[in-house]
Amino acid sequence: MEFEHLLLKIDGPSARLTLNRPERRNALSLALMREVVAALEAAAAMPEVRVVVIDGAGPVFSAGHDLGEMVGRDAAFYAELFDVCTVMMETIQRVPQPVIAQVHGVATAAGCQLVAACDLAVATDGARFATPGVKIGLFCSTPMVPISRAVGRKRAMEMLLTGAMVDAATAADWGLVNRAVPADQLDVTVDGLVDAITSSSPMTVGIGKAAFYTQIELDEHRAYDHTKAVMTANALAGDAQEGIGAFLEKRTPQWTGR
Repeated sequence: MEFEHLLLKIDGPSARLTLNRPERRNALSLALMREVVAALEAAAAMPEVRVVVIDGAGPVFSAGHDLGEMVGRDAAFYAELFDVCTVMMETIQRVPQPVIAQVHGVATAAGCQLVAACDLAVATDGARFATPGVKIGLFCSTPMVPISRAVGRKRAMEMLLTGAMVDAATAADWGLVNRAVPADQLDVTVDGLVDAITSSSPMTVGIGKAAFYTQIELDEHRAYDHTKAVMTANALAGDAQEGIGAFLEKRTPQWTGR
């Protein structure tokens, strides 16, 4: 697929989506967000793709929404902009493949939201994160949704109310990213996660990802009700029977994705 603001590369079991507006610090324009949605949906339909990685071209991951296209617009434009942004974030969680954010430079506002929305995130130890909308009169209300779910209330409110930068070590400690690594270890760390994920059944990974996002917002009793039903259906699947059999027989399982 050809895109104007995005690069899509299929490399074995992974699809890499590169935000490609380096001259605009990979600002999430309406057009770019639509392309991300299209690329995610395309990757989701490829059986050979087991993991999706999102990174950014140039010196930063993403500076958030493109403020240049947000001046003097009407309510319909703003509603469409935030609708498409929400669809992009929800698509990340809806596709069956795990989505990993590979972060360098800065990830601010909707760029920080994008990191928080991904299933996993790895950052360079020099990366920084912020929700600075409050400083320009536009509170980061939609970014707060995944960020507050990732780091908790008090930490999210500190980010949202101050707009201050959070360093990578703090982001890892807070749970915004899984880990912060030296820049020369970023690729190999992400590759290690890709290898670990792709060693398991793609069907099982997809079932688990969907169940995670369903149960996480339920109370404990309803979460158990949901996950009991999921595990029952999962146990009947061919890959589950193959995996159990392979474990008992001390051999490598042969996944069929069914």
